[in-house]
Amino acid sequence: MAKNSVSLSVIRRLPRYHRFLKELLATGTVRISSKDLARKMRLSASQIRQDLNCFGGFGQQGYGYNVEALYQEISHILGLDQQRTAILLGAGNLGKAISQHMDFSSRGFTLVGVFDNNPALIGQQVGELTILDSKEIDVFCKAHGPSVAILCIPKDAAIEVADKLIGLGIRGFWNFSHYDLLLDHQGIVVENVHLGDSLSTLCCRLNRLEED
Repeated sequence: MAKNSVSLSVIRRLPRYHRFLKELLATGTVRISSKDLARKMRLSASQIRQDLNCFGGFGQQGYGYNVEALYQEISHILGLDQQRTAILLGAGNLGKAISQHMDFSSRGFTLVGVFDNNPALIGQQVGELTILDSKEIDVFCKAHGPSVAILCIPKDAAIEVADKLIGLGIRGFWNFSHYDLLLDHQGIVVENVHLGDSLSTLCCRLNRLEED
């Protein structure tokens, strides 16, 4: 099956497979059947087989999956071995938390720059990086060539900033701006993150549980 024909729902499950396999490796597990993996992940065995068959299968009849080999295969499919460079815009509380506590390297990225337009923040340290003035983004991107931008900026600035970054070579956006970026550009990928939506979903599920 061609990579581009794999559904987004399958792709969104891959990081979860990767996480569970990493935990299995940490316990010394060498191989696992689709049935046992399904039990741990609370999926069906047929779902796991269908998902992995999109990329070649990887299992052996009567043996199951080699945990180390499957972990490495999924790492490669996710592109975690490529280490793309990323910049972060908006060094407020959320931006600082992401830049300091997210393990970018294990997820295929290297954070190379943090930017803000607040004079009180410019020059501060976040981890090993110094917060730079947003006015320097053009020069920085031309010098370092990042391909991904993390947006922790106000909603009303998202479209203008994203359009500018695309012109500077950015091809992927991890967007926390509370604005659903629908960018009319070829070859652009956007992951919109709405923390409030997730919290509201939790509230709804709790209500349904209590009603039951």
